[in-house]
Amino acid sequence: MGMIAYFVSLAFDIYIGIIIIQIAVSWLMIFDVINANNAQAQNLIALLKRATDPVYKPLRKYIPPIGGIDITPIIVILGLNLARGLIIGALFY
Repeated sequence: MGMIAYFVSLAFDIYIGIIIIQIAVSWLMIFDVINANNAQAQNLIALLKRATDPVYKPLRKYIPPIGGIDITPIIVILGLNLARGLIIGALFY
């Protein structure tokens, strides 16, 4: 059971890392550190978007931006941490 819990936790950590990378890339684009017209940057943005949009889209219907800031990634990270705790807790009991 320990190995399964480790891999489940690792999968959650990787997805949370992808979300954090997407947030950082979007900020870097806003501050013109990354040129959004660059082909490699567009590929990275598309890859991150494909990885996160299946989770974001249903939540964005119910969670509007607050003051122009999208809080969906924060909600997703909190939800993933809660789900990880529940799944790992269920594996050990």
